[in-house]
Amino acid sequence: MPNSKSSGSLFLACILAAYAVLGLLVFVPDLMAGATTLVLVVLVIVVIVVVLFAAAIILKGLARLLVSFRH
Repeated sequence: MPNSKSSGSLFLACILAAYAVLGLLVFVPDLMAGATTLVLVVLVIVVIVVVLFAAAIILKGLARLLVSFRH
């Protein structure tokens, strides 16, 4: 791998993104129990944004990993 330092930080970001998604699975149901409609809407928007960014980071890391296996 030519950019091992950037790949290492990307893989670390992938691990942190996975933990962020798992954290959402733990905390969001507790927050939804007593939430008003406005809080629910904001919570849904935050969850969507976090999941989209986490998926983008994880997919970028997987793509770089698969490219390194090809070479």
